[in-house]
Amino acid sequence: MTDIESSSALDVPVAFLIYRRPDVTRRVFAAIAAARPRRLYVIADGPRDESEAARCTETRAIIEGVNWPCEVFTNHADTNLGLKRRISSGLDWVFAHEEQAIILEDDCLPDPTFFRFCAELLERYRDDERIMQIAGTNLLRGAYRPQASYFFTGYMHIWGWATWRRAWQHYDVTMSQWADTQVRERVLSQFDDPRERQYRRDIWTRVYEGQIDTWDYQWSFICRARDGLSVMPCHNLISNIGFGPEATHTLVKNRVAALPTQPMAFPLQHPATVVRDVEADRLLSKLTLLKPPLHRRAVNRLRQYWRRARQMVHPTGSAAQR
Repeated sequence: MTDIESSSALDVPVAFLIYRRPDVTRRVFAAIAAARPRRLYVIADGPRDESEAARCTETRAIIEGVNWPCEVFTNHADTNLGLKRRISSGLDWVFAHEEQAIILEDDCLPDPTFFRFCAELLERYRDDERIMQIAGTNLLRGAYRPQASYFFTGYMHIWGWATWRRAWQHYDVTMSQWADTQVRERVLSQFDDPRERQYRRDIWTRVYEGQIDTWDYQWSFICRARDGLSVMPCHNLISNIGFGPEATHTLVKNRVAALPTQPMAFPLQHPATVVRDVEADRLLSKLTLLKPPLHRRAVNRLRQYWRRARQMVHPTGSAAQR
């Protein structure tokens, strides 16, 4: 049994992002409770309309179940901010108070060893500017097995992750550097496959122009712009249990939904050098370009249209943070 799996407390603060899904939130909160962090930061978005108010309240009430020595800090939006503003402002708040944090969204269920994995590597790479984050997700489903416990990649997966203030300080939710042609083309040149270069150009352009309500593409862009690396575990430590109609973007289940996890073995076996793993990134590139079946894409698109129509009827408002 590892230290984190026992009754000892976790010294690294945990940031927990929640909204209106008490079922998945309850499961992830139980995993956090088992790790017993000494400090817990809760970032909650507000309801889009009255029909969501009760579920938002029920979800926030789950945090009242903290029954271990823990300082709990809350940042609750009174009305709906959406992913882009809520998560970016929430993490700004966390890193205004903390030098480092482990970050979990309400549907990212971690293996118990995820917390120790993050804690050890946050300490190991604390001052290494090349490393921008520690990821818990590995979507390769055993297609790549490095000899070490983890490898380094240019792909910034954020289903369960950790980072430092020194990395987050570069985050820009407006992605302003996309307007710089030299920066833009240098970042795109990091992708060997021309199809992925075009995909990234399209998606980052849409994010920059405000067509997509998200925050994470901005993070992946700035990490690439700084030639940053992510630690990725040799196997998956996070299961995304939130796919379905209640999700914001992951509306239809696919091959990466609810992937099984496997405990990390300790002591960790560290790579010999800090360098991007070219073979792993080749496989991750192929995974990026995989498209879901046509019927899933059609259902996803219909749900997105329905959501946009609903938002036009109930537009989001500004939020007061407390």
